[in-house]
Amino acid sequence: MSSEKHELSSVKPTPPPLPSQSPPPPFPSHSSLDLNDDHTLGDLPSPATAPSSPLPGQISHAPSKPTPTSQKYHLTATAIIPVWIVLSSSVIIYNNYLYNTLNFKYPVFLVTFHLAFAAVGTRVLKRTTSLLDAADSVKMSKEMWVRSILPIGLLFSGSLILSNTAYLYLSVAYIQMLKAFVPVAILLITWSARLSEPNRKLALIVLMISSGVALASQGERKFNLVGFLVQGGAVGFEASRLVLIQILLHSMKMDPLVSLHYYAPVCAVINLVFLPFTEGLAPFRELPRIGALILLSNASVAFLLNVAAVFLVGVASGLVLTLAGVFKDVSTLLWSVRTEEITRG
Repeated sequence: MSSEKHELSSVKPTPPPLPSQSPPPPFPSHSSLDLNDDHTLGDLPSPATAPSSPLPGQISHAPSKPTPTSQKYHLTATAIIPVWIVLSSSVIIYNNYLYNTLNFKYPVFLVTFHLAFAAVGTRVLKRTTSLLDAADSVKMSKEMWVRSILPIGLLFSGSLILSNTAYLYLSVAYIQMLKAFVPVAILLITWSARLSEPNRKLALIVLMISSGVALASQGERKFNLVGFLVQGGAVGFEASRLVLIQILLHSMKMDPLVSLHYYAPVCAVINLVFLPFTEGLAPFRELPRIGALILLSNASVAFLLNVAAVFLVGVASGLVLTLAGVFKDVSTLLWSVRTEEITRG
């Protein structure tokens, strides 16, 4: 499916906690909220999304403990980071190409196809490789599925659909700028729900990011109010999803691929329910023009991003993950500058 945070887009790689951290409290404080998780990812164009930059105090500078997967395949951060950056940027660019160059303006269908592809792909990998061995340690009861996976899946679907729809109205560069508001939205939600207490330092960060988004909006030549509101809704859904994950699933150890294994089928079914009421049969009539090769390769890139994320989490520290995410954003913005008209000046 996906361009940001369907960017389909994704469950983002998140740095592991410091070894000295105490177990998470029932309700997370601002320091326990993982702002690196999918912000979407995400970038949010697909189920695989790239991490957003965390707020100060949330970066682990210590090397992360290698996962069994990274140990088995002997991959290093030097080898996997360029692959992850290329795949992450490719998802954004490829989705944008589908929507605006090939004129396939059906984000709900594309997100649904990505998720269905991911649901099948994770099950094939579970049977044929050791990449999803961690799924065996997840005790998933019916009650937990209903109380945790289903509501989080609903928020994930909303985030993916809205974030992909935004590409029909806004430039890639501007969407990347708006996604920077996800950490702010997380803080506002936790403050409103009294899950954490505001302080001056975080309030200043909120003000700085909000001012930057406002300046970017004022200078955006192709500003579109509908697109802005749609992306704003995507940010709200994504922030709510991340907060809910920390509250409901903080004790479960699920890497990006295991998370996709559980969420992809739920989100695919949810999206399939909405598809007849949003896009109807129109995307199916366009399939002969687009071709199976384009759709399958697009979904494959998004799926491979999730696989790369598993290896990345296993070999990189929190600081390296953050810097890789920044470099990926810069690369995407440079591509957008070369291909799109962004500002008045």
